[in-house]
Amino acid sequence: MPSDENQTEYSPGDPHANDAAPYGGGDPYADYRAGDFPFTGLVDLADRRLGAGVIAANDEFFAERENLLIREPAVFDPERFGHKGKIMDGWETRRRRGADAEHPFPAPEDHDWAIVRLGAPGIIRGIVVDTAHFRGNYPQRVSVQATAVEGAPGPGELLADDVKWEELVPPTPVRGHAANGFEVTGGRRWTHLRVCQHPDGGIARLRVHGEVVPDPAWLAALGTIDLISILNGGTYEDASDRFYSSPAQIILPGTSRKMDDGWENRRRRVRDTNDWVRFRLPAQGAVRAVEIDTAYLKGNAAGWIGLQGRDGETGEWFEILPRTRLQPDTLHRFVLDAEAVVTHVRLDAYPDGGVARMRLHGSLTEAGAAELARRHQESGA
Repeated sequence: MPSDENQTEYSPGDPHANDAAPYGGGDPYADYRAGDFPFTGLVDLADRRLGAGVIAANDEFFAERENLLIREPAVFDPERFGHKGKIMDGWETRRRRGADAEHPFPAPEDHDWAIVRLGAPGIIRGIVVDTAHFRGNYPQRVSVQATAVEGAPGPGELLADDVKWEELVPPTPVRGHAANGFEVTGGRRWTHLRVCQHPDGGIARLRVHGEVVPDPAWLAALGTIDLISILNGGTYEDASDRFYSSPAQIILPGTSRKMDDGWENRRRRVRDTNDWVRFRLPAQGAVRAVEIDTAYLKGNAAGWIGLQGRDGETGEWFEILPRTRLQPDTLHRFVLDAEAVVTHVRLDAYPDGGVARMRLHGSLTEAGAAELARRHQESGA
């Protein structure tokens, strides 16, 4: 069931209990029903920046399926109409009908669906189905199934009879113009989702939060890898400040595209303090080179950085990089004199400022590779 305690349940006596009020002008988000879900601090496995995509849908008459994974909040323009009707920023299907005039409503089992390829296969801890701006045209219920199919299967392969889908979210009522959150239990590793609308309607955005479980055979084949990349199982743990943008973006793949596509903190005013962010590697690794990128951060890049590491949850922190001057809008590369064997790293920014990306080049140790192989096997991959 949705994890928001204020979720309104659908009841046969009031089929419109979950509707939002019609748009009355002004800020369309003024009456948006947000949710505070415990899992949203985890990486979004369906992030387009990780390679996710909506690869198929049975219907997208009013609004395209690809809108589900746009990073920015859905936009509402009350004056925007097209040849098919109101243009919505989300995935919206046409209204389903029954078999004939005597049975005008769709059958109970009728539904629309979209298949989502996760950008990073992993364990799902929570799903957010956002119906922003779908006030009276959201689905009555939603459900979500998952499967694990390696490689790059197409829609036909995923819809084949021999593919097993497991239900993560049973058909459950949702609210219109709201963030609907669902906690997910279990430790399986998934590659694809099937999102269903019962019987039809519109969803603005989809977020799939969880933990990346990389394929150890792939990492071994690559040799030297970025040990902190989200795609390879790196995880953001904590930070001193998240005011302007999430520090988790530092370990995204690719290069930063704009100033907020990295980590920027507020201006620090307390002397003899500094900002910091801590990450966990997928398993024990040997770091041999470090990249720190301040792309698009020109008047607000960190002045200096330092990098520390530790081996194990209770290991002592030690210096990997001493306090080092940074240049704005610049890629900095550091080859270490000796490899640093770590499971965690802490990046310090002095006194404050932004970092766009960090890369830790190296390889898993023998113990780290064995630990990752064990996790991969336990997750059912």
